[in-house]
Amino acid sequence: MPKALVIGGGVAGPAVATLLTRSGWDAPVFEARSEPDPFAGLFLNVAVNGQRVLATLGLDERLRSDAHHAPRMAMWSGRGKQLGVVPNGPAERPEDGGIVVRRSWLHEVIRDGAEEAGVKLTYGRRLEEIRQHKDGVTVRFSDGTEEDGDIVIGADGVGSVVRRYVAPDAAPSFSGLLGTGGFARVPGLEPTPGFQHFVFGARSFFGYLVRDDGTVYWFANLTADAPPTAATSEDWLARLRELHADDPAPVPDILAATPGPLTVYPIFRLPKVRPWWQDRAVLLGDAVHATSPSAGQGASMALEDAAVLADELQRSDVEQAFQRYEDARRERAEALVAYAAGIDKQKRVSRSRIAVALRDLMLPIFLRKAAADHSTDWIFDYDVSRRTREVR
Repeated sequence: MPKALVIGGGVAGPAVATLLTRSGWDAPVFEARSEPDPFAGLFLNVAVNGQRVLATLGLDERLRSDAHHAPRMAMWSGRGKQLGVVPNGPAERPEDGGIVVRRSWLHEVIRDGAEEAGVKLTYGRRLEEIRQHKDGVTVRFSDGTEEDGDIVIGADGVGSVVRRYVAPDAAPSFSGLLGTGGFARVPGLEPTPGFQHFVFGARSFFGYLVRDDGTVYWFANLTADAPPTAATSEDWLARLRELHADDPAPVPDILAATPGPLTVYPIFRLPKVRPWWQDRAVLLGDAVHATSPSAGQGASMALEDAAVLADELQRSDVEQAFQRYEDARRERAEALVAYAAGIDKQKRVSRSRIAVALRDLMLPIFLRKAAADHSTDWIFDYDVSRRTREVR
């Protein structure tokens, strides 16, 4: 039985391990964290292309049981003017739009599915070294333990240790944005079924939705010249309340109802990594094409990677499978990272009032065009199962 050592227990790792296990591989997953954190992360969008992979895994219905269906995104100026409404999915099929879920819930659903498939997940195993030899590969962890396998799969995120082995010259770049967010309950605030709302404020970018039970999911992107020195502080909440004090309701009310402290994280991206594999080690997900959350595609692209890599490993020897996987994924991944970077530019707040006014003037034109010409359908209408059928 061939053995894949999967590094990283987030989205891509357990997903690819599940698919490989189904096809006869032994695919244990090793996660650096000491245990699953039910409160880790905030929330994210799982687009229709990612949901298709979850359907292949048999996990889509369970994920939707605690999700906010949001096929449309409403954009607002900092003065309360609606700039436009754009689809969060295929333009002509809004019912197929994205869902917003807690990150920890997505991880739990995928992790449980992996364990049900027979995948062994081990926590507290931080990768330190990869050694190639004629019979396969050996990895060493920080606790001194080692594991042997035929291949190693790096699904260990933007700070990937596996990437240092595969592509040592590749490093993430700072996007110029900081991310933060939280959960709140604002008395009297109505649910937003079918929608997420985004506010291009004069001093910061803000997004929110309200679930049927009244829970508010919110996030903010702050413009910054460099990553912060302190990630968690009560001061961040006070700063956000000041930055959004003049924004339209319910933004100030949401921040007033949010308890502190907040965790603020720098947003990085990996525009291009070359190569995606080396010897018997291969990268997927954020480890090879980290993108900002602006496109709402990070989890979905990781799931696509998992499906394509698993399929290629079923049909080819290792080196051919790795190369076919990279060839199949590179162009799409790099285009998606570039697309998200373009949105990041709109989120970054200029110190010039004229620049802000010009942005608010031009955005409705861009948004109407995007909705009319289906210019984002290439993102959502990618179907991994259709692709694998065509290849075969």
